[in-house]
Amino acid sequence: MRMQDTRNVIDKYKGWEHDDIVADLDAHGVSLEIAIENLDRDFNMGTIVRSANAFGVRNVHVVGRRQWNKRGAMATDKYLHVHYHATVEDFMQTMKDRSRTVIAVDNVPRARSLHDTLFPKSAVLVFGQEGPGISDELIRRSDMVVAIDQQGSTRSLNVGVAAGIVMYEWERQSRSV
Repeated sequence: MRMQDTRNVIDKYKGWEHDDIVADLDAHGVSLEIAIENLDRDFNMGTIVRSANAFGVRNVHVVGRRQWNKRGAMATDKYLHVHYHATVEDFMQTMKDRSRTVIAVDNVPRARSLHDTLFPKSAVLVFGQEGPGISDELIRRSDMVVAIDQQGSTRSLNVGVAAGIVMYEWERQSRSV
């Protein structure tokens, strides 16, 4: 029966009912949350959601447009909780109510180096769109802004790649505490 399960789930979950998988993931997930500011339906969102699932994130927040390309998520969005916020204000109030530290990830002047950042357990990492990044309003209202140090000639990384790097660093730090 396990071998016939063609879903993109780890072997442990082969043959399990969907709701049972979600319940087990909820029971064992990490405290990190992810937010994506979606102004123009960025195709990288699916990659970010898929990475969030891989790192055990249980909650993903979409700020702005509800429509996004789910193909890149490879159905992993069905195993976590996606919350929609029409405005930055709504998102920020929700994070305040949840006692979350909002950390924008963008290469803007006030950003601190990822190498020098200690992440709190209660973090929500915010990623913007490929190109324009995170809106000025969301950058301004974030508790902290972090940038990934780079050595080459390019100014920025693909946002899906950047999200994976920063989620990995949060995971690395949370395991070493």
